[in-house]
Amino acid sequence: MFEAIDTGSDPCDAPVSEVVRAGNLVWSVHISEDPVNGDLVTGDIETQTRRTLGNLDIAIRAAGGTLADVVQVQVFLTERSDAPGMNKVYAEFFKEPYPVRATVVVKELLAEGLRIEILAHAVLGDSA
Repeated sequence: MFEAIDTGSDPCDAPVSEVVRAGNLVWSVHISEDPVNGDLVTGDIETQTRRTLGNLDIAIRAAGGTLADVVQVQVFLTERSDAPGMNKVYAEFFKEPYPVRATVVVKELLAEGLRIEILAHAVLGDSA
């Protein structure tokens, strides 16, 4: 059994949980959405990546961890050319050893103007 984590952010309108926890495992999905009002944060890839990773940070902290607990990240971009800008901001949030990561370019994401979506998996309290 797993539990949905309340991050204190504006809840999603779709029938999904944005963050769930089962024991010390956490799964989450994030876009560049303002955590207060739920509006999409548009702009260049660095702006959207910073907000998306900020939302991941909020979620992991709400689940009882930190970004250092994130072990896997899946990044979905709508433009291959956005990878360098995304990587620049990503390096502001994650330090070595980096989480395992896959970056995929997709045709489009659900919301108009959305350039990035991130799925993350964390192991809380891992002392390996």
